[in-house]
Amino acid sequence: MPASVHSQDPDQSMMDAAPQEQDLQFEQEEVPGMEEKRIVVLPGATETAASFQFEGEGHTLGNALRYAIMKNPQVEFCGYTIPHPSETKMNLRIQTYDTTNAVEALEKGLDTLMELCDVVSDKFTVSRDAFNAADADKMRS
Repeated sequence: MPASVHSQDPDQSMMDAAPQEQDLQFEQEEVPGMEEKRIVVLPGATETAASFQFEGEGHTLGNALRYAIMKNPQVEFCGYTIPHPSETKMNLRIQTYDTTNAVEALEKGLDTLMELCDVVSDKFTVSRDAFNAADADKMRS
């Protein structure tokens, strides 16, 4: 066999390729003590289709984020997977129409989900306070 086809070291170990970072970048807020990246763009991304890997996340964020992103009419497809149950990683795939790009769709989905969580939290607080006030009135009677 030609020497150019095979390596001279027959015991050369194979290593997984590290995910390549694309030109698609995220604005990260400065959070004290948080140097690691929690969202990585997986290889093969284009402007209108990209896969993102979220570290330390699972079905809770995956399904909620998928729902929020699919509410955007400029998104053609959004789905998520958990590659393996023993790893805390969640992969999210976004495909958009030509009017927007995948990173913008992800950012809009995250913003929408944050706003939804704020509304739920506010409504819960108001209801809890009303319940506690009514309970206090019953105790006085």
